[in-house]
Amino acid sequence: MTRCLSALLLLSPIAFLSADEKLAGVACRSVHLGYPAPEGTAFYNEVTVEKSAPGTYFCAIGWNKGYFGIQEQGGGKKVVIFSVWDSGQNDPKKVDEEKRVKLLHKDEKVRIGRFGGEGTGGQSFLDFDWKDGATYAFLVTSKVNGDRTEYSGYFRPTTEKEWKHLVTFSTITGGKNLGGYYSFVEDFKRDKVSTTKARVAQFGNAWVKPVKGDWQATPKARFTGDGNPATNINAGVKDGRFFLATGGDTKNTDTKLKDAMELPADPKRTVPEGMPKAE
Repeated sequence: MTRCLSALLLLSPIAFLSADEKLAGVACRSVHLGYPAPEGTAFYNEVTVEKSAPGTYFCAIGWNKGYFGIQEQGGGKKVVIFSVWDSGQNDPKKVDEEKRVKLLHKDEKVRIGRFGGEGTGGQSFLDFDWKDGATYAFLVTSKVNGDRTEYSGYFRPTTEKEWKHLVTFSTITGGKNLGGYYSFVEDFKRDKVSTTKARVAQFGNAWVKPVKGDWQATPKARFTGDGNPATNINAGVKDGRFFLATGGDTKNTDTKLKDAMELPADPKRTVPEGMPKAE
């Protein structure tokens, strides 16, 4: 099971701060971008990996009930991963059946399972040999159904027009859509050697579809990190996109932790065409 404390920390920073401090010298510091935007029915973002290493999660789309991105695991294996929470406890077997994430759709090539250890929920994997330097698009849509919300994950390389609908999970939300938007870079190998490897990615062209109204660009982001005290982290704006860096010889030369950033105005920025709608 691949851990993702970075996402849970964004939601419960006080509860997990002490645990993350124990990662000093063991793991690269997890670094995040938090995007201010209204509650929405869809969130679109892109990621371009510049430097990777085994045991890295590049999350393009995070929100208050899940996260979606690409990972480099061990032995050169690479995947697309989409996960949705159903509880704040850590044992997936102790969640009542009626309160668990429900699977409503999956692509034939997608693997499904449950996770625990950082909250519990439903998890999906698509084996996909993504490449450094290539840009990949991610879209999450939401559809409220009673006290549950149905979250669908779509993925495609930006060189292609056709979206792949990977999975749709339903989870209890009290009738809420998307909110609490973020991205992150996380080292989950955590074997001390992993701290010597730099991880760098660009995130950009992010859009949110509000519950009411037209798509809105999200040109602002705040730079944050987990409780790991490592200082070899960085973030900033490059080529009209945000970037995050952690580990190795990274130096904090651009943006200080907790500071906000804003992309330069771009009159050519438009909503990508062919966006799927919530099913």
